[in-house]
Amino acid sequence: MDRTERLLDLVALLLDAREPISWAELREQFPADYGGISDDAAERKFERDKAELLELGLPLTYIQGDDDRKDGYIVDRSAYYLPEVDLSKEELAVLYAAGSASLASGAFPGSDDLAHALRKIGFFAGDALPTPRVRMELGSAQSNPELSARLEQLWEACAAHKYVQIAYASPKNAGVTDRRVDPYGLALRRGVWTLVGYCHLRQGLRTFHIQRIREMKVNPSKPRTPDFEVPADFSLDAYVAYYPWQHRFHEPMEVTLLLRGEASKRAASLFPGATVEPTEQGVRAKLNVTFLDGLLRFCLALGPDCRVESPEAAVTRVREMATRIHERHSPTDEKKVSA
Repeated sequence: MDRTERLLDLVALLLDAREPISWAELREQFPADYGGISDDAAERKFERDKAELLELGLPLTYIQGDDDRKDGYIVDRSAYYLPEVDLSKEELAVLYAAGSASLASGAFPGSDDLAHALRKIGFFAGDALPTPRVRMELGSAQSNPELSARLEQLWEACAAHKYVQIAYASPKNAGVTDRRVDPYGLALRRGVWTLVGYCHLRQGLRTFHIQRIREMKVNPSKPRTPDFEVPADFSLDAYVAYYPWQHRFHEPMEVTLLLRGEASKRAASLFPGATVEPTEQGVRAKLNVTFLDGLLRFCLALGPDCRVESPEAAVTRVREMATRIHERHSPTDEKKVSA
């Protein structure tokens, strides 16, 4: 058992204990860690674990037994529990989602303390914590009173599993369509909020930009009875595009790129999720694409360090785009300066 797993198991065991746990019992519970070695070595190992638990804020103490209870280690639960703040289930969920998004950004000061606090919220909230799927990026977001009101309605609909009736202005169609949608989750990407859910009109999962929703109404019937269940294997990341080539405009195709120079060193960060293999010239990256022009515009911005190798349709298309750029920016006869 590695150290992190052992520490987590120790925390769970100590928090669950209603009476002190003796050193002999600890050795019995962790035979692979505190057994099979000398007594001195086992005690030194446990002392190191105990010191780390204390540093993490677990109020672990050793008490001397008496007639009423045995001696051993115990956690002062009153010192470990968060004080009662009387947050509602929805407030806990918002707090948890916001904290998780801050951690996911990778640039939050005090991230260790925040992670510790989130573990406590998740541990003590238990099943009472509603879990609408929310994926957020930090940064500026579109904001207006109408958008805020719709987000609030959608959050409640996601938590209660109630369908919504929306009038949606899709960029692919003229006019507005009325749709019934089972809201599965919300995502904030580059300042734009997106709803992901099952569209009964299209008979499948769809994404909706919330600012394109013209009207919306949550099903008011039987508010405590869910209208749908979110599939267990549903993932927001699979339906929300985080890169231009992930927008779902076309059937998926595999595109192969040859990256050289500086681009080859940054292949993993430039194209997350791509299969990358070294070549004599640099690296070859293969990735699934559902919006070819979005990828090719990105590739052209990388310059000669990025070359599209296949499929042929992608090679032809990038040549067309490069030709247009060349023609657009070539100097005309009028702009030429005579010697």
